[in-house]
Amino acid sequence: MSLILVTGGVRSGKSRFAEELAEKTSQSVLYVATGEAWDEEMTARIALHQARRPASWGCVEVGGRLTATIASAVGYEVVLIDCLSTWVSNRLMGVPEQELRSEAITREVLRDAQEWLETIKAARQKQTVIVVTSEVGLGGVALSRLGRWFADVLGDVNQMTARQADAVYAVLSGIPWRIKG
Repeated sequence: MSLILVTGGVRSGKSRFAEELAEKTSQSVLYVATGEAWDEEMTARIALHQARRPASWGCVEVGGRLTATIASAVGYEVVLIDCLSTWVSNRLMGVPEQELRSEAITREVLRDAQEWLETIKAARQKQTVIVVTSEVGLGGVALSRLGRWFADVLGDVNQMTARQADAVYAVLSGIPWRIKG
């Protein structure tokens, strides 16, 4: 089994491609949703993702740490995590203004990501894990302090994940390109 990373820009088709990969691999899929419905637009995005998924797939929603979700994926052949960028965003959004770019919080998020990757590595003997993320390295520098911190932390999490991945795909305008594996 393997770890597959699918990256791309917002609305690039990366989630749809990851869902197709999962469906081709097995009917025994656990969808790990990291999105939270903060407003009407996010509620609509979540509904779109829900409508696309087969009813037979399991689903678990993640608020904080990802490691526990891998432990709860026992019995599934494929775990699809959508997505790391939303997970990092959720972790940073609640940080008070005076703590933005806190080294302690940055280390905590990176430590959580490393623990999660180690858990995946142990589980890969039994499961295929497909991870969706957004690529933040192709755009300009964010205008806000929070935006720059998010890009820095997500960039590190993406690099950590890509190093351990058996395969990495970049999706551009709905077209997947295999760039590793």
